[in-house]
Amino acid sequence: MQRAMPMPDMMPANMSVFQYMGAFSVNGAEGDLATRIMAGDIVETNADTELVFVVNKDAFLLRANSRMQVIPKITGSQYHLERGKLMSVFAAGQTQISTPSAVIAIRGTGVYMESEPELSYICTCYGVTNIATSDDPGISETIESKHHDAPRYVLSDKNASQRIQPAPFINHDDQELLLIETLVGRSPPYVVPQGIKRSRGRYL
Repeated sequence: MQRAMPMPDMMPANMSVFQYMGAFSVNGAEGDLATRIMAGDIVETNADTELVFVVNKDAFLLRANSRMQVIPKITGSQYHLERGKLMSVFAAGQTQISTPSAVIAIRGTGVYMESEPELSYICTCYGVTNIATSDDPGISETIESKHHDAPRYVLSDKNASQRIQPAPFINHDDQELLLIETLVGRSPPYVVPQGIKRSRGRYL
């Protein structure tokens, strides 16, 4: 069953969850439309779950079998995707999002990520990111993207000859980006065409 509040111009300040299908939890407690998600919280989704929510001026679409933490930080925002798949859009300012294999510094950007034990997938949908391996910040690449221009894999294997590699565009679409940007009063920096279908299936 899918549950959602009416589509707002932007999410009310006292609400976090816009829509969910299936079941999710926050800090181990089952969530619903009234659940607040704030700094320090751990959000988890079950199989066949999809969750759309907002934290301050950042917005997220968290797919099934995912675990994400909102990390307390004095300035800016910080998030950690321990496992699973996440689409996110961020307000201008200092933001960092990480996986077990990658650390991404973000400036007002849309990003789609997938986190698996052996690698991460990162698509800078638009904007500027700096992608680095989590165990060696010297292995890094700055991405400037207008429209999904340079997806990347980041490998966990320290012995790999190239740990940041080109990747295809997979598993997300512009309609999803438009939805979550709308929830925080913004829109993607391009016209969203109709009918784009996401590519399904495991990468590699």
